Amino acid sequence: MRSHSMEGSRTILSVSNLHIAVGGTEVVCGVDLSIGQGEVHAVMGPNGSGKSTLVSALMGHPAYEITAGSVHFLGRDLLAMQPHARAQAGLFLAFQYPKEIAGVTLRNFLFAAYNAQMAVRDPAHKKVSPIKFKKFLEEHMAKLKIDPSFAERALNQGFSGGEKKKAEILQMSVLQPVLALLDETDSGLDIDALRIVAEGINALRSPERAILLVTHYARILEYVTPDHVHVMVGGKIVQSGGAAFAHQLEAEGYKRFL
Repeated sequence: MRSHSMEGSRTILSVSNLHIAVGGTEVVCGVDLSIGQGEVHAVMGPNGSGKSTLVSALMGHPAYEITAGSVHFLGRDLLAMQPHARAQAGLFLAFQYPKEIAGVTLRNFLFAAYNAQMAVRDPAHKKVSPIKFKKFLEEHMAKLKIDPSFAERALNQGFSGGEKKKAEILQMSVLQPVLALLDETDSGLDIDALRIVAEGINALRSPERAILLVTHYARILEYVTPDHVHVMVGGKIVQSGGAAFAHQLEAEGYKRFL
């Protein structure tokens, strides 16, 4: 399959010698990573290798302390930005374990998030009315084969694992981020849910956007073909390759990197 990356594409994310500590213990130990427009990068590795720490820190989670290194997003110093400013600039994180929010429907949550982000990204944007947004949201739900009634449920409350992951992909579809960070979005999904999630990820692919997909297994990469695959072990990216590299890792495991 032809690569989706483009020669001479603009760099969306540039990570240089990044070190991250959790509770005083260094978990990420000098990561370098460059992601260009139109690219899909997959980060694979065993549990405890620092994959989730990396994407959570990029989004600005307060539990993760940046102890060294630099990160630039669309040319801006990402580490100087508050989490909400990162989101408004076009950074998105789909959680491995999405949080439940009682009393807030999925539709109301997305309505507020959409208007708040678009107002910053596009100064000419006019706030969308609840009626127009309802139609807009249902169009996105139809593409992801999600029943419209799903939007009236409290965010993630009572959702199955698969429903939570579909809700994350729906959020991504609506918000159209410049860079989507997907933290093991494929974990715990049956084959039908995996395909729907993969279709949502593929629908976001465009020459202007990029995706960083964290996964433990290569299963989702049967449906989402990455341009670059990185192995992360012991808090470092120890080897990188193309799409075929993921299948090699699936067959051989990570023993030779440990």
